[in-house]
Amino acid sequence: MRFGAAVLRSYESRFAVEEVILNAGPADGEILVKIAGCGMCRTDLAVRRSAGRSPLPAVLGHEGSGIVVETGGPGTGLSVGDHVVLSFDSCGHCRNCMGAAPAYCDSFASLNLFGGRKENATRFTDAAGGALAPRWFGQSSFAEYAMVPARNVVRVDPSLPIELLGPLGCGFLTGAGAVFNSFGVGPGDTLAVFGAGAVGLAAVMAATAIGAVTVAVDRHPERLALAERFRAIPLNAASTGLPDRIQQLTDGGAQYALDTTGSAQLINDALRALRPTGHLGLVARLHTALPLEPGTLDRGRRISHLCEGDAVPGLLIPRLTGLWQAGRFPFDQLIRTYPLADINEAERDCDAGRVVKPVLLPEGRAP
Repeated sequence: MRFGAAVLRSYESRFAVEEVILNAGPADGEILVKIAGCGMCRTDLAVRRSAGRSPLPAVLGHEGSGIVVETGGPGTGLSVGDHVVLSFDSCGHCRNCMGAAPAYCDSFASLNLFGGRKENATRFTDAAGGALAPRWFGQSSFAEYAMVPARNVVRVDPSLPIELLGPLGCGFLTGAGAVFNSFGVGPGDTLAVFGAGAVGLAAVMAATAIGAVTVAVDRHPERLALAERFRAIPLNAASTGLPDRIQQLTDGGAQYALDTTGSAQLINDALRALRPTGHLGLVARLHTALPLEPGTLDRGRRISHLCEGDAVPGLLIPRLTGLWQAGRFPFDQLIRTYPLADINEAERDCDAGRVVKPVLLPEGRAP
């Protein structure tokens, strides 16, 4: 089977849409999905800074959605024609997977970031027969088709706009999951979100949907305007006395804070903005030591790293689509679509902050 895909051949090169070859159909437990759309996530772009740990050449993309065109047998639980959202890969049998915590799978890094599943890896090549890296996040969905383990997949209502649903499998799932799962935010609780990108704004929307009071912190006025549209209180990250401002707005300090920036200064500000026993969650990957200022962890405050919003995708994605249908999680307002052929333009716009969530469409721009 031959189809188009965006291939990254080196850490410095541009993406190139090429013909690739899949030399065999789905094995047991796999499905073949015709991709309708795929979100571009910062994690895809971070491959360029992975110090060689992510193998290339590769087809990236891990926020895919589409329609099942072939299955590896009845054990997948899916049928041809099903509409699906693709999420992260996990082994399914380690202690954390068995404990309904697949985001903390013992094999998460190897399956998703640094090589992918080794089974049948050689069947995916470029047009000249050169090997491409095994599936990125179990998907490699910057492509017209993706071969996916069935456990990565969540079936969705076919009446939903399938081409826009892919980011529910990672970026939006991470922000909303932090609110619903990691923190367990309830009505009237207080949350401070640092960084109003795709993950941060998903957290804002989820907190608003549940009736929490939210403060959104960012440096970009247009991002703050979006946060305010979703009923967060906007605060510029350069504001003088930022922790004190947040404490005033949240009646003595936020119960929860979410940092999506990885900025040491903002992480310290977030800790100072918490009330006693408050919880700060980090989602950005830190690349240097994190210096914590004296007093930031006093009085029961705590800090933890959150992965994929502590989500079980098969439970959270239907919840998010239900909230969207009820008008309470308008994630589509964060999306701009691009033809797959314009992937390099989408990357530039994402890097420059001109778009919150690019979604690539293999068959062209949505109307």
